Amino acid sequence: MENTNDISHILRLLPGDDLRLSIENFVNEHAIEAGWMVTCVGSLTTYSIRFANQKNSSNGNGYFEIVSLTGTLSVNGCHLHISIADDKGKTIGGHLLHGCVIYTTAEIVVVKSGSYIFIREKDENTGWNELHVKKK
Repeated sequence: MENTNDISHILRLLPGDDLRLSIENFVNEHAIEAGWMVTCVGSLTTYSIRFANQKNSSNGNGYFEIVSLTGTLSVNGCHLHISIADDKGKTIGGHLLHGCVIYTTAEIVVVKSGSYIFIREKDENTGWNELHVKKK
């Protein structure tokens, strides 16, 4: 069922923009308390990704297509995963970190919920700040 209180936002990033920082700034500027990624297509010249169960980031330079970006958005914290493909089609993915630099563009569509608030609280089982959902 569609929630008529939800609002779609579209943004386009430019060469040199930091993908994660730009998304976080957008979330803060639009006071998004609960939102989610709908789609993102674009390209990077530099990536910084944390792979599964790793403490440190993996970084690289070159030309990469953004083939997927998914996650939850909130002024209380964003949780984003990205997949990118290199010039041979090799695809890698993981947690999106600061330092992913736009090559040509990134076209992003997000939805801002009119019904929920996302917060992040430390989970004793995982040790991470995990998602908790509250009704407005």
